[in-house]
Amino acid sequence: MQQTSSFIRSFVRREGRFTKAQREALQLHWAHYGIEPGQEELNLDKLFVKKQPVVLDIGFGNGESLIALAKQHPELNFLGVEVYQPGIGNLLRNTFAAKLENIRVINTDVVELLNNSIATNSFAAVLIWFADPWPKKRHHKRRLIQVPFLQLLAEKLVVKGELNIATDWQNYAEHIQETVKQSGLFEELPSSTFIQQRPQTKFERRGEKLGHKVSDQVYIKKTN
Repeated sequence: MQQTSSFIRSFVRREGRFTKAQREALQLHWAHYGIEPGQEELNLDKLFVKKQPVVLDIGFGNGESLIALAKQHPELNFLGVEVYQPGIGNLLRNTFAAKLENIRVINTDVVELLNNSIATNSFAAVLIWFADPWPKKRHHKRRLIQVPFLQLLAEKLVVKGELNIATDWQNYAEHIQETVKQSGLFEELPSSTFIQQRPQTKFERRGEKLGHKVSDQVYIKKTN
């Protein structure tokens, strides 16, 4: 099922600085919560203790919001994808401490994951909260939300699956609205059908301190 990808990477891979607790959590808990995608499609039902709808969280950062969601919604399973290993270590430490079994983690490029390891109609919802806005015009091509990526997400979402996006950059918010409309694949909703209250993230708090206005956008996959 391996496919080549023409997508431009929307992130810069960086190791960052580990705390002792984060590094220990990676060593101790990755075997339980971490997933290593191979050449075949992942069977999402077998990744979790309970068979229930799966939500994909793209770029969960330090895992703060993902932990809160998993606690608030035990009826959902959450698959978190992140390339920043200290953030993964932080998530694993807190997931273990909270004894949560509805979280699993993958350390990879989400485009590669979706292309090579995820079957169609797999996710009930996809969360993209405070992705890198790449504010400089010459970097706009690196923004994650582009029509080809939306096409890939639509393929992996179930019928009437939800796409939930948040950003604190007005220019990016406008880009997202325009790009989603251009794709013709999603219909805007007034609010989420899954998440009653979105947990605040570290990036959101940072944006608010800078005076940025937060834009929440919720879409549902069209049926035709």
